[in-house]
Amino acid sequence: MYDKNWSKVAVDSVPRIVTPPPGPQSQSMHGRAARYMKGYSSQVRLFPVVFESGHGVTLTDVDGNTYIDFSSGIYVTGLGHCHPKVTEAVQKAAGQLMNCHDFTTPVKMQLLEKLAEIAPGQAEKKLNGMQFYDSGTTAVEAGLRVMRAATGKSEFISFHRDFHGKTMGAVGLARLDISQGLRAPGFFLVPRGNCYRCAYKMKYPECNLHCVDYIRTVISEETSGRVAGIVMEPVQGWAGSVVPPDGWMQKISALCDELGILMMADEVLTCMARTGKMFAVEHWGVVPDVITLGKGFGNGFPVTAMLVAEKYKEAIEKISASTSYGGNPMACAAALASIEVIEEEGLNERSAHLGELLLKRMKEMEARYPIIGEVRGLGCLLGIELVKDKATREPFEKAGQLVYQKAFRKGLAWIPAGHILRMSPPMIMEDDVALKGLAIIEEAIYETQKELGY
Repeated sequence: MYDKNWSKVAVDSVPRIVTPPPGPQSQSMHGRAARYMKGYSSQVRLFPVVFESGHGVTLTDVDGNTYIDFSSGIYVTGLGHCHPKVTEAVQKAAGQLMNCHDFTTPVKMQLLEKLAEIAPGQAEKKLNGMQFYDSGTTAVEAGLRVMRAATGKSEFISFHRDFHGKTMGAVGLARLDISQGLRAPGFFLVPRGNCYRCAYKMKYPECNLHCVDYIRTVISEETSGRVAGIVMEPVQGWAGSVVPPDGWMQKISALCDELGILMMADEVLTCMARTGKMFAVEHWGVVPDVITLGKGFGNGFPVTAMLVAEKYKEAIEKISASTSYGGNPMACAAALASIEVIEEEGLNERSAHLGELLLKRMKEMEARYPIIGEVRGLGCLLGIELVKDKATREPFEKAGQLVYQKAFRKGLAWIPAGHILRMSPPMIMEDDVALKGLAIIEEAIYETQKELGY
């Protein structure tokens, strides 16, 4: 049994900046790597630090600087870096058996049974048909193929600014740029239920969720009428932790039931207690026909999953679902240990508490600073949207870059997205450390406003 205090850190000891970052070692190593590696994320392009180690809620770079982690490896290490139970489970598995394709192993059997125990639904809606993968986009692609196989239909509807992955079908569900060519036939996008930036310029709840009703128009006027599924992120990640209004998820579920369309929740980002529930859809009492899991599923180990309702799970047999790496013993050990940690340490409740604590302080910041348009979030999935003017809500990308960089220099590792600042602290973080991280962000916002003349 591991020491439950393994990750605690004295608030006055973090962050610890000994060399202005990115320091000389970071600059040298990143420069050498960048001669070969291309396609870095905006996180790295804006702040090319080189990390050497992580422990609990902190990261340390090669120059000896220690940061408070508000990224969790971009929503991945919700249990903290190098959680002893997960580390031990992976080490043990690696010493016994690394891969045997899709043959059953004892740890895979245990993980399947644990997922069946905790998955949403009951009877025909129970999500107990499963397959494991090694990336979120692969699980999403499998979900699309299962819905086609289950329905005999081929079209999909998804939502503006949702993100589902980087392969062809997953990209077709989201925004495209010119480098990716045309969207594949059969993929249709509709406006998301985002009340801060309503595409219809309406007000909730007087709108009666017109954004959901408009899906009927798209089906009748744009599709061939052969819609296999509606796909969504329960809470948007890349778009800035956008939480849908009450009733949006339920109304989509009812629409799917009415029209005989399957519903798929892409929980690659939101699963495993990130929002304060094991699965984000539980916040709205909705049970999709397909769920994809990833990121925090293995606390950093590349393991993802597709879960399918009992009624449709035999369709998995039709899609050549197995993969070379999916469900290998190390992956299953990491996922099983992660679920057990969440249950043993009460991390659903901990995540919900941290979210309430931070969001309350963020709302105070929203009222205080003219460049903060909206703050939002659910559990340890939080966002701040920066604007040039609160009335016009014009996005303020320059401010987003400056705030991100200034906070990072002060010792906060986190996530940019243009004018939106994203936060996903590990769920094990202590209150005082979390509030200190937010105080660093507030200081960076104050300095940015002064620099930009606000």
